[in-house]
Amino acid sequence: MNTQSIHRDSAEGTYPNKKFSTGSAIAGLVAGVLIVAGVWAGYQFGVSQNAASSGPSTKTAPMPVVGKLPIGGENIIADIAAAATPAVVNIDTRTSVTINDNHPFNQFGLDDLFEQRQPKKYESHGSGSGVIIRSDGYILTNNHVVQKADEIKVTLADKRTFMGKVVGKDKYTDLALVKIDASNLKAAKLGESKELRPGDWAIAIGSPLGLSQTVTLGIVSALGRSISNLNAVELVQTDAAINPGNSGGPLLNIRGEVIGINTAIRGDGQNIGFAIPIDIARQVADQLVETGSIKHPYLGIAMQDMDPKLARYMGLASGTKGVVVVKVESDSPADSAGLVSGDIIQRMDGKAVSSSKEIQAMVRGRKPGEVMNVVVLRGQAVVPVEVKVGNFDDVRDSTSSRQE
Repeated sequence: MNTQSIHRDSAEGTYPNKKFSTGSAIAGLVAGVLIVAGVWAGYQFGVSQNAASSGPSTKTAPMPVVGKLPIGGENIIADIAAAATPAVVNIDTRTSVTINDNHPFNQFGLDDLFEQRQPKKYESHGSGSGVIIRSDGYILTNNHVVQKADEIKVTLADKRTFMGKVVGKDKYTDLALVKIDASNLKAAKLGESKELRPGDWAIAIGSPLGLSQTVTLGIVSALGRSISNLNAVELVQTDAAINPGNSGGPLLNIRGEVIGINTAIRGDGQNIGFAIPIDIARQVADQLVETGSIKHPYLGIAMQDMDPKLARYMGLASGTKGVVVVKVESDSPADSAGLVSGDIIQRMDGKAVSSSKEIQAMVRGRKPGEVMNVVVLRGQAVVPVEVKVGNFDDVRDSTSSRQE
């Protein structure tokens, strides 16, 4: 039953077998007036009490504070948006696309009988968002916003426009760094994502569907989410409204700090969006500024967390801890080191591990070429293995098991 039907039912009555006299109606009307009067009087009394308590000799209680911002003010979100908006940009892209327009009879080898058609060229236009992270014109956005663009136009909040150039990009994390020839720009304040909790306030600013400087409000819905083409990046999930065009724009906390870069939505849901944690984005941006490229450390294994059911299946005690190596990629660092399918990783660099996320975090903290000391349970034997960390250049398709 929708709201309209509820209102209609209550107006029309839902008890047709009962009869109401005029006297009953009048009594009901009088009772209703008295109730309304009582409510009004109570409201007036409350106002009077509040007014009396706010006299010159009484100090007003301070507004509760979260971080450095008071909670309860009418314009808190507006103030945050006003402060952050100058650092948010709109990114328009132009891409040339060539399509071979072959004649349908070509597939039968009859193309010589017909006039050859020339390839057709088209222009594809896209729109996204970005956030200024340095006052000298460095802008962080999504790789998928600019990855194939022949031309990038950046529009600032004050409507000034600049041509942008890609400094570096990383499709593994879906991040890119764009540079414009400008100075003294308003740079966003970067926060930290490691302290985020589900339920924290989240504010998204960007250009959904080309509508620049759009502000939406929600919360952090969940942490550590993974989607297929970003399988090694644990994302922040939010219900702040995000739409096509928001990609590359900032997700802010209640202090106006950037906590994520908006990157994806669930098309089959409502207000299910995802952002790259700013802790990861900051590291990527720093490397792109320094070298223009990103090196991703990896071992080349597919993993599955150990649990009592899996332990029993493998003939081990139900309390066995560790992470099972499900698959070892050929010619990978793990393969060269001698790791095999069925090994149970129990320690890395002297630290006990019990989840694939722990291993991924430890590997991401190393540089390609460094050596990691791994201890595995192989059958009934404990085997030490030294693995030289490799460089993961290309995004791999995700599988049912997590890869690192």
